[in-house]
Amino acid sequence: MIFYLVLVIIIIQRLAELRIARSNELWMKSRGAFEFGQKHYKLMVMMHSLFFVSLLAEVIFLKRELSPYWPVLLVLFLITQGVRVWALSSLGRFWNTKIIVLPNANIVRKGPYRFIKHPNYVIVTIELIVIPLLFQAYITAGIFTLLNAAMLYIRIPAEEKALKQLTEYDTTFKNCNRFVPELLKKYDS
Repeated sequence: MIFYLVLVIIIIQRLAELRIARSNELWMKSRGAFEFGQKHYKLMVMMHSLFFVSLLAEVIFLKRELSPYWPVLLVLFLITQGVRVWALSSLGRFWNTKIIVLPNANIVRKGPYRFIKHPNYVIVTIELIVIPLLFQAYITAGIFTLLNAAMLYIRIPAEEKALKQLTEYDTTFKNCNRFVPELLKKYDS
């Protein structure tokens, strides 16, 4: 029962995000934005859809149950949701599931984007591990961690290339890491 409740909540969240993304896409394109990465976007959507199918199948057919570590995993999941909302709201109308870039727009460097370039990708990566582990769906966790890594290997360079072409991305994110915050500043003597 808990599994289905969590699954339904996550799917509703994702569907709401797709609606927001579509609204943001229309807003950006009406202002002259360009879309990039259309070929791999279809694969990314398929991967994320198959994640839920795999999770459902593994839990049902392999009779997976709630992890004995569920309290820790649930707290980690809830933290990721907080950071997810923070990241999406920080980008505002510029957030999207697609790579859509508005030429000469100011690059957002607030919220979690003050610390790293791609906080939402970090969150998605954590989710693709934590959600299956919450229900001991180890096969789904392993397969989709690898598929996500392969997708990000394609997607992030495509996104950064588009942003560099049409905005001041390089200047804005100078000395900022993709995934890990720079904890110790380097000072020149």
